[in-house]
Amino acid sequence: MRNEPKVVAITGASSGIGEAAARRLAADGHPLLLGARRTERLEALTREINAAGGTAAFRRLDVTDAADVRAFVAAASERYGRLDVMVNNAGVMPLSPLDALAVDEWDLMIDVNVRGVLHGIAAALPVMRAQGAGQIVNIASVGAYEVSPTAAVYCATKFAVRAISEGLRQESDGRVRVTLVSPGVTESELADHISDPVAREAMKAYRAVALPAATVAEAIAYAVSQPPEVDVNEIVVRPAASAQ
Repeated sequence: MRNEPKVVAITGASSGIGEAAARRLAADGHPLLLGARRTERLEALTREINAAGGTAAFRRLDVTDAADVRAFVAAASERYGRLDVMVNNAGVMPLSPLDALAVDEWDLMIDVNVRGVLHGIAAALPVMRAQGAGQIVNIASVGAYEVSPTAAVYCATKFAVRAISEGLRQESDGRVRVTLVSPGVTESELADHISDPVAREAMKAYRAVALPAATVAEAIAYAVSQPPEVDVNEIVVRPAASAQ
């Protein structure tokens, strides 16, 4: 495997898988642009990466705003001269039973988990096609393959990310690679934002065995490190001790 430096943009980089991916990819020598809404966390992470000898910058990012995502990608290109990898990682998971009628939370999941990924693709794809190469890495979930109570809408958004990724792969001429990474239960802040008491209690047992975010970051780094003629399309990573 060749591991030449690639310019990588990561959404949702202020915590969880995005933060872990930033640390791992920076350690491999890739220049990074990190995006999220919590800029104080991005600033601290960027400072840490640069102090350790890596190369990183950050920009506030709202993935639900298509213009903001275009500006984010443009900032990566302007700073580093190109964009090789777009990691569409930002996501939310406010679970609830459908009869809770949490329409605002459904809309939020659709906006962040689906539109956010589409906005990332729409911003990065023209840049990558113009430069003749690139890679889109979309972060889904095992929820892209199965549905569980309280997670119908969340799983629907991840099924959508899986479908979008496969469609993009089929439409690609090989110059733009497409990778879907679907983690099982992973240590993150996703469950912290579940407002529904039924779903919150169910998650305590469901998340009893969880992967470190760094493990998912290893999967991302593996896909990114492959030579141009190799396209790693789907990676599913689960805790070994869990059936979920």
